Amino acid sequence: MTGQVTSLRSVGSTVYLPSLLFGIGQGAVVPVLVVSARELGASLAVAGFVVALMGIGKIVADVPAGILADRVGERRAMLVAIVIALASLVVCAFAPAVWVLGAGVTGLGLAQAVWGLARQAYLTDVMPYHLRARALSTLGGTQRIGLFVGPFLSAGAVSVWGIGAAYGIHVVVVVIAGAVMLALPEPPTGRASRTPETPSGTLDTVRRHLPVLRTLAMGALLLSAVRAGRPVAIPLWAEHLGLDAAQTSLIFGVSGGIEALVFYPAGFLMDRYGRLFTVLMSTIGLAAAYLLLPFTNGFVALMCVGAVMGLFNGMGSGINMTISADVSPPDNRPTFLGVWRLLSDIGNGLGPLLVGGIAAVALAPAVASLGVVSGLSAVIMAVWLPRYSARR
Repeated sequence: MTGQVTSLRSVGSTVYLPSLLFGIGQGAVVPVLVVSARELGASLAVAGFVVALMGIGKIVADVPAGILADRVGERRAMLVAIVIALASLVVCAFAPAVWVLGAGVTGLGLAQAVWGLARQAYLTDVMPYHLRARALSTLGGTQRIGLFVGPFLSAGAVSVWGIGAAYGIHVVVVVIAGAVMLALPEPPTGRASRTPETPSGTLDTVRRHLPVLRTLAMGALLLSAVRAGRPVAIPLWAEHLGLDAAQTSLIFGVSGGIEALVFYPAGFLMDRYGRLFTVLMSTIGLAAAYLLLPFTNGFVALMCVGAVMGLFNGMGSGINMTISADVSPPDNRPTFLGVWRLLSDIGNGLGPLLVGGIAAVALAPAVASLGVVSGLSAVIMAVWLPRYSARR
């Protein structure tokens, strides 16, 4: 599709509303997965692994999701994701054993991969370059809002109807998202011809675009690791300081709230001043916050550093999607984006592992290591990121 959409409002119903609904469903289900596994007899370690299967499923499906979107188109791929999500939710809700629950959770990860890839490719196609960053940062922002709202809906429903209600919420919002996408017309665009990808075609895509994948995509991988480390670093340091669960939750909530508020300004800055300006602001700010974190000695200090993390993490909202969209080839964009998202998701998994692994020896270096990684990401981006040009 070629970019003929002139405003974000024109795709609000077809893209952003379903994204918000999908995020609400995810936010409703994730908090109860451990409880579901425990009720089926899983140990704490096994229950944690069951939750991790969602991320594993997402990593496994990133590249196939790109191939699927290349073959059937982004809109149909999103509908496929909805079908996979519904089937997986039924499996989770009625799982008679832990391994069945694990299969359902893996399916949810598969659905997330297809859904996320298709939405990104769709917006990249229909949005003109000067609106692309705002479009993609808003996409990420609606997902964040959904993930924030979902647990509150789940908590109320579960207290009345039990754990199954959380899965029911996800089913309802996914059905609504699917109905919205079926009922509303496609934005006025013309699909560019594409050659359907095959596994060999995917390898060819990687070979042809290896220079950008081994440079910019590595910077994106490191940035993803830095972001994913925050939910581990803040609670670990709060525990080290002797803060209670309520204080830790408040710190994390304030950090997440600030992040959710700045997603649109982040996109505006990317479109107005360029991708490099925004990514350097985000990575350098996060590096400073992580390096300051070991010097905090109480609730107020940790709250301030957490707020700074939320600000600069939010100011980078949509940056990975935007950069990958900018450098993606028009002829087989979804496949390229699938490979990029695979690398980013690997980074998401490595961040917590880095913190946890070093924390086994010493906590302060573990937290500070994320600052070093963020600085390295900034250097890679500064060297390799193409400069923004309003004339593009």
